[in-house]
Amino acid sequence: MASDAGRKQFWKRSGAKVPGSLIKPGSKPPTTPVKLKKVSTFQEFESNTSDAWDLGDDDDELLAIAAENLNTEVVMETAHKVIQNHSKLQEQHKFQEEHLQEEKQVESAELTSIDNRLVKSVSEGHTSSSSEELRKLSWSGIPKQVRPSAWKLLSGYLPANVDRRESTLQRKRKEYFAFVEQYYDSRNDENHQDTYRQIHIDIPRMSPEVLRLQPKVTEIFERILFIWAIRHPASGYVQGINDLVTPFFVVFVCEYIEEEEVENFDVSSLPEEMLQNIEADSYWCMSKLLDGIQDNYTFAQPGIQKKVKMLEELVSRIDEQVHRHLDQHEVKYLQFAFRWMNNLLMREVPLRCTIRLWDTYQSEPEGFSHFHLYVCAAFLVRWRKEILEEKDFQELLIFLQNLPTVHWGNEEISVLLAEAYRLKFAFADAPNHYKK
Repeated sequence: MASDAGRKQFWKRSGAKVPGSLIKPGSKPPTTPVKLKKVSTFQEFESNTSDAWDLGDDDDELLAIAAENLNTEVVMETAHKVIQNHSKLQEQHKFQEEHLQEEKQVESAELTSIDNRLVKSVSEGHTSSSSEELRKLSWSGIPKQVRPSAWKLLSGYLPANVDRRESTLQRKRKEYFAFVEQYYDSRNDENHQDTYRQIHIDIPRMSPEVLRLQPKVTEIFERILFIWAIRHPASGYVQGINDLVTPFFVVFVCEYIEEEEVENFDVSSLPEEMLQNIEADSYWCMSKLLDGIQDNYTFAQPGIQKKVKMLEELVSRIDEQVHRHLDQHEVKYLQFAFRWMNNLLMREVPLRCTIRLWDTYQSEPEGFSHFHLYVCAAFLVRWRKEILEEKDFQELLIFLQNLPTVHWGNEEISVLLAEAYRLKFAFADAPNHYKK
């Protein structure tokens, strides 16, 4: 909503004569047309119009000229109408500002109510109905203070029954470190050396760059990934799995620290018991996630191949123009969307956005597989204007592999999720878009 000052600036008259200016009786019109200065920037334009509506010397002159040519009553009537209109505009803007403030207050109250219900659901859940309530409330985002517990519940790592949670945590953490004791020393064995070496190489390359370069974090990630690979021989370790540890690890670190930003926190300053809890919880929750998308990481990664093909067919129905434009410039979906599926968009959006995205993914049935497809479709179509403007294969591919999301936050992710849900509602029951 533009301010009064903004409107004043836009409509100011400059002191220079302009075509259409009032001319005193008896005076000659200009012999040559007035040449308008070329404006190259908005700042120059604003400067050239910086005195509109302001009362100044030129306004007195113009009123005097008008009085010489017009009946005084007409001038007064016109002035009175201008004042009335200005007053009405002021009242209207005041009403709009008050209404906007009321809307913000209502929205804030609603969010607070949802957050309170979420906290209650996490702390008091006992039944399957309370678990369903937790999923519904989590769809729109989870407050930071309850996110660690909510993620453990949503992933199925923790039981809904409050009385069983502590004993479950103790048992699962003990079980994980039994695996470490049993398997981790074998990382130097000949048949496991390649796996461990690849994990060791990949961790420093991980995105986003958060905590991972700390020696303690590297050590924890190497253990988690190696144990998972040994216990899942059908797929073993595949590049991309390493990224999926990060959101869980960061969220579970936040359970033990008060800092708003975790990026620069020294993880090694935490007591060893806390670090072990974070490591074990991250392992189990990542395992739960991968259970639902393991065919993404088996030989030749058939799950990803299939999902990229489904994305291509879905986009062809959602936005035929974008699909045709990519096809005409010989851009293949695998060239940019393979990573979207392999890393669950983690390389495309900031970590804070990934964590918010996973709030919803964990509350959706098959969120990391089925719903992720619709998020990717919405994500691609989100850039339709920029895509259609690019007329070169190389430029198109560079853009799609480096999308400008560095400043994205909750608002952009919420819009993306809402559009994905709309697409899912429109197309999930119309599976023809999956057919070749």
